[in-house]
Order: sequence, then structure tokens, then C-alpha cells
Amino acid sequence: QVQLEESRGGLVQAGGSLRLSCAASGRTFIFSSAAMHWFRQAPGKEREFVAGIGWRTFTQYADFVKGRFTISRDNAKNTVYLQMNSLEPEDTAVYFCAARTRGLVSSTPSDADVWGQGTQVTVSS
Repeated sequence: QVQLEESRGGLVQAGGSLRLSCAASGRTFIFSSAAMHWFRQAPGKEREFVAGIGWRTFTQYADFVKGRFTISRDNAKNTVYLQMNSLEPEDTAVYFCAARTRGLVSSTPSDADVWGQGTQVTVSS
């Protein structure tokens, strides 16, 4: 069984930075070949794609985070990261780590087959 565990989010002021991490575990899970993603969901809104990284480090970002967020992975540690800079109050949401164990990076939430429990990120103005 595959499990994804996100690091704790937190409260940060607008303009600040925060780094999220997500550690994957599971005897049958080959992390290095999975496409890893970050999604987020704000209150009253649908879950939306933030960033994704393929097994060959191909990356894809939502337009609203380009130039501010960076996704990366460390296959030796089975961990994916999301470095968030220049945070804005509109970035406040629960952030979810998600894996697509077979296939490429996808911005569609239903394409991911493993999800973390989510971590709250709050940006104050």
C-alpha cells in the first residue's frame, strides 16, 4: 500500500516563503517512476493543480504559480518538494501531494491514484 505524508504547512506573511515536502512509502511503490504532483483546495473552491514533476524531472506548473513556486524531487529519499516564494493571501489553501503511479504528469485530479492527507498553508496579508 502506498502512502504519502506531507510536511506541516503553516502561517506565513504575504511575500514570504515556505517549503512543503511529501514523503512516499510502500513496498510496491517505485517512486522514481511515478509522476508526482501538488494540488490545492481553498474553502468553497474545487481542488486545483499547482505543479507536477515527471520521472525524468519534466515539470509543469499552473499559470498562477509560475515564477513563484518550484517543484523538485529526490528519488533517493522518495520525497517531492514544493518551494513556495512570494506567497500571496490567495495561496491560502490545503495543499495535497498526489502520485500518478503510472503515466505522465497530469493536471486532472482524477488521474492521480494516491493522495496525501493534505496540509494547511495560510498566508496573511
